[in-house]
Amino acid sequence: MATLAHDEATVAAAAPGSRLVSGLVLAVVSAATFGLSGALARGLLDTGWSPGAVVLVRVGLAAFLLTPLGLFSLRGRWQLLRSNARLIALYGTVAVAGAQFCYFSAVAHMQVGPALLIEFTAPAAVVVYLWLRHGQRPGRLTLVGAGLAALGLVLILNLLSGAELSTIGVAWALAAMVGAAVYFVISADQSNGLEPLVLAWGGLTTGALGLGLLGLAGLMPMHAASTATTYAGHAVAWWIPLLTLGLVTAAVSYVTGIAAGRRLGSRLASFVALLEVVAGVIWAWLLLDQFPGVAQVVGGLLILAGVVTVKLGEPAAASTEPAPT
Repeated sequence: MATLAHDEATVAAAAPGSRLVSGLVLAVVSAATFGLSGALARGLLDTGWSPGAVVLVRVGLAAFLLTPLGLFSLRGRWQLLRSNARLIALYGTVAVAGAQFCYFSAVAHMQVGPALLIEFTAPAAVVVYLWLRHGQRPGRLTLVGAGLAALGLVLILNLLSGAELSTIGVAWALAAMVGAAVYFVISADQSNGLEPLVLAWGGLTTGALGLGLLGLAGLMPMHAASTATTYAGHAVAWWIPLLTLGLVTAAVSYVTGIAAGRRLGSRLASFVALLEVVAGVIWAWLLLDQFPGVAQVVGGLLILAGVVTVKLGEPAAASTEPAPT
């Protein structure tokens, strides 16, 4: 996690009216577009696309679109890329490509809503990492939040009812959670000197190259299909959801998310980002007719409450968090 003092000071110094409104609008757009990815990917996966192929196209297209913005933000400071090469590689392989591949693999075996909710326990994982790695012991609110999130998972996964559970799907979703936790830790670190847009572009580019190499080596299945997909009972040409994944759910999501963070500060932006869970469930309902039951809705609310409580329990430690190692 990163230093929050600079973010909050910047927000406090800015004109509160227009920046707050525009920041909230951008954050909501980012959450809504990120949340669309699972439903779109599921439609492609059902027609024969492999998770690796979907992620490669999504990440590669977004990296291509963000290249001009990344280069402009870099302004010729190539030494920043060289000095942070290992960090960018970790970000691209684990936080970008790894998290997305695992998430899409999860939705191939389970519904979008539960997969997304499991992934969004990542903030609790970040707290555990900071405790074990840097000795930042969580406070009472943090522990309460972790307990609420755990109870929410029990309800989301229907463990109390004895319902059949996709073990593979849950495992992929938990792996996506680890990737998301790495994303939060690295993205919030401001000590490396990388502008957010440069980090996003570098991570997407690295992730696309890594996925491409794995595909060429035959280590990651890359299957594509030209069969029309079906959303909300309507047939859609295969290239439409594919382009939407790259253009809307990756490029637009990253750009608007970065812009929102600069206007709101990292703490408030992270709260608004939780709307991605709600957006993911809504998109799955609208496009895939996957509406969660009552127990899953309650479980989702508990998970969101737990994540918020965890964040409320760590503001003091956040101002002195060390950079990830």
